[in-house]
Amino acid sequence: MNLEQLLPAVGATAALALALGAALGWIASTLRQDADALVDRIDSLLPQSQCGQCLYPGCRPYAQAIAAGEADIDRCPPGGEATVRALAALLDRTPRPVDPRYGATLPPRVALIDEDRCIGCALCLPACPVDAIVGAPRLMHTVIAQQCTGCELCLPPCPVDCIAMVPAGHAAAALARSARVAPASA
Repeated sequence: MNLEQLLPAVGATAALALALGAALGWIASTLRQDADALVDRIDSLLPQSQCGQCLYPGCRPYAQAIAAGEADIDRCPPGGEATVRALAALLDRTPRPVDPRYGATLPPRVALIDEDRCIGCALCLPACPVDAIVGAPRLMHTVIAQQCTGCELCLPPCPVDCIAMVPAGHAAAALARSARVAPASA
């Protein structure tokens, strides 16, 4: 075989490889965008409690695992049956009850710090995944109820057990009760 015969064959092979490479690159980028869109849609249905009860470090990693087929849709106790039904509808799967191995489904709750018992150790601050606890070392701490997701991750690090979980919406009433001052004696 001489060079005149070989050159067109090499050129045609190179052109074909270039065209196939471009087509595969375009397909890969399209599939990645579709996968990201699915993860976004799944994540938007999750409660964003970032509690880790599903054994993933937050709602987005759990959504990624669901989209990849690595986790089932029944691992979210904070989201409850409504979240499982929404995920089942989105993914065209059969709904099922929340798997009790991942925790009990409870009504929405928020943390409430008994400020009289709080010693200001600040161990609860890094435990809160949504920065709903405000305070500084050796000073009283409090919870911003509107930001609290009720994940309970602040409970274990508290050395004096001054944090309680209360039904959402009741935190303000409980705070008001604990802040009442006894009437002055006449």
